[in-house]
Amino acid sequence: MTQTLQPVLLAGQWQASRDAAGSFRAADPTTGEAIGPQFPVSGADDIDTAIAAAHAVAAELAAAPAERIAAFLDAYADALDADAETLVALAHAETAMPAPTRLRGNELPRTSGQLRQAAQAVRSYSWTHPVIDTAADLRSHLAPLGKPVLVFGPNNFPFAFNAIAGSDFASAIAARNPVIAKAHPLHPATSQRMAELAHQALLTAGLPAAAVQLLYHFDNALGLRLAGDARLGAIGFTGSRAGGLALKAAADAAGVPFYAELSSVNPVFLLPGAVAERGAALAQEFFASCTLGSGQFCTNPGVLVLPHGEAGDALVAAATAHFAGAAPMVLFSQGGVDGVQRGVETLRAAGAQVLAGAAAGEGGYRYAPTLLSVEADAFIAAPHALQTEAFGPVSLLVRTRDSAQMAQVAAAFEGNLTGTLYRASDGSDDAAWQQIAPVLRARVGRLINSKMPTGVAVSAAQNHGGPFPSTGHPGFTAVGMPGAIRRFAALHSYDAVPDALLPMELRQRNPGGVARLVDGQWSSADLGAHA
Repeated sequence: MTQTLQPVLLAGQWQASRDAAGSFRAADPTTGEAIGPQFPVSGADDIDTAIAAAHAVAAELAAAPAERIAAFLDAYADALDADAETLVALAHAETAMPAPTRLRGNELPRTSGQLRQAAQAVRSYSWTHPVIDTAADLRSHLAPLGKPVLVFGPNNFPFAFNAIAGSDFASAIAARNPVIAKAHPLHPATSQRMAELAHQALLTAGLPAAAVQLLYHFDNALGLRLAGDARLGAIGFTGSRAGGLALKAAADAAGVPFYAELSSVNPVFLLPGAVAERGAALAQEFFASCTLGSGQFCTNPGVLVLPHGEAGDALVAAATAHFAGAAPMVLFSQGGVDGVQRGVETLRAAGAQVLAGAAAGEGGYRYAPTLLSVEADAFIAAPHALQTEAFGPVSLLVRTRDSAQMAQVAAAFEGNLTGTLYRASDGSDDAAWQQIAPVLRARVGRLINSKMPTGVAVSAAQNHGGPFPSTGHPGFTAVGMPGAIRRFAALHSYDAVPDALLPMELRQRNPGGVARLVDGQWSSADLGAHA
């Protein structure tokens, strides 16, 4: 008996796909068995309908009062928290992530928390950056794009980076842009449930029903066509480098800003004093970070740089023992297993030696924690291949002669989300730190001292971004309000416009006490008379 396809959230209502090009189901990663209902693979009609509907309400959403936008974000956050039991059960079934610790204890609170932070940024106007030049009678601020934002969700965060609830979603809505959410096909039921909650909160807040839409999946050709549609205001993407670059090329050709998180190996440098001081503890810390969440984090420590010598050798031996003694870990999909295997083979072909692992496990989607090693000279000679991201519990050791060679290794890295330096507590590594840190600093978004990079705090000071190819643009962050909101905003300037016709935060009176840059000085005060 053929199962009924699940509806899509399209043009303001839940409805059957208009031209489903096929169907799919989620799978239990621990067994590989299909689970849950059938979801549609959308065709061109669904996509065209979504763009047209979003475009039709863009102006209305852009004009919506700030409080109404904030109320939606807060109500949606409350709904997610209230529905935690159902959401966690769905996400656990589709991803095999630990329910109490990861999903319920960490990721879902993070998701609702960043929605509330976005609401706070909306109420404070902190993302708008108002600037007033009284002599020239010019005023500017960041404002809605006036076009929809397309968000692609990744496989590894069913809540916090979900296309229908994550930071890209919250940021685009905070900037008062409609969102077309492209869910990840590995967790469709989770995305559907979240979209139901978002849709209800949207209606309750009195915002246009088509401001939030959800498509579960479409083929690559349609994805490229969609990314290249000039009716879009911007695209937020988290996923593979290959897929992201293809979409970016299509977006670039159409002049659509493309904000992407693509690839990162997050190099970690263990300076000699730190290795001598606490090598055994660092080996355990490294292993725990590398294997957390089966290594399926964009801030996973994929390369560890450490010196030769007795202390370094002991650390390598301890780390190897940790990796060799660990059972194969569950990944999200067979595609994920295949991708890790390809990454490991690329590293081996470039000269890396396997110290532990490098094998798929039995039953479901599993891969053994894998540790490889290569000499610094080889890394410097073939940096591109030896920085291949193996998205799973995999890391490469790079052995160096001294801190000077460490700096050479640092100079060979592509752009990364993070770069870490571990230094001795007695200050003996500080000279080496000062030698290496400036080189690494230019190649990473976030420079970390003496702790593993895994994890991304939702903070206004956060930069979850970095130079290409970690992201598509080094000036923006995917996490942290209000910084993340500015990706989905346009700079609007007003020249000699009468006060009554200006946006509220650019007028002479400032009843909300918004911080504004007035004639080069930050102020929250009212200004004098203005025609």
